[in-house]
Amino acid sequence: MSLYLYDPPNRFVAGTVGQPGERTFFLQASGGGRITSVVLEKAQVSALAERVEELLEEVRVRFGDPLPEASGNGGDVDDDPLEQPIDEDFRVGTLALAWDSEASRVIIEAQEAVQEADGETEEQSEVEVFSETAPADRDVLRVHLTPSAARAFAGRAMRVVAAGRPNCPLCGRPLDPAGHICPRQNGYRPSGA
Repeated sequence: MSLYLYDPPNRFVAGTVGQPGERTFFLQASGGGRITSVVLEKAQVSALAERVEELLEEVRVRFGDPLPEASGNGGDVDDDPLEQPIDEDFRVGTLALAWDSEASRVIIEAQEAVQEADGETEEQSEVEVFSETAPADRDVLRVHLTPSAARAFAGRAMRVVAAGRPNCPLCGRPLDPAGHICPRQNGYRPSGA
């Protein structure tokens, strides 16, 4: 299988394709004349962005390193669309995050979701992350980011997640363009909730 390594990437962003409510979420790394685009869930993008922020804060507390402030008014802000063409390299199953203290870099690893022969999913089996070689049964995207690039990535990822459908002010569920049945307004609660 392939190890898509970007150390460092020219660009690493989270983005979407499609209309709110029907969006497909991507992580996209580019550099050295190549582009790697992997598909993941909205919840994975949100969790990754939150964990990157938590990791940077932990690094600041533990090592006392001055880390960049949250982006929003600097040159690190990247609101450009995903690079074209967007060809899905794989669907992400496992995300891992680490701090390389020697290089002062955040390392993000996304591994392909795989169904094993015995029917076990990767969540049920042990997954090895940050190996020197790619696992034999899955593709891996590994990106090394400076703290400022990691903060910029997290900021954009949170904006991408928040740019979806607005939430109902009463129940907090996403409002669909076709309509919304609010359980707090009429007492109806959809099954599975």
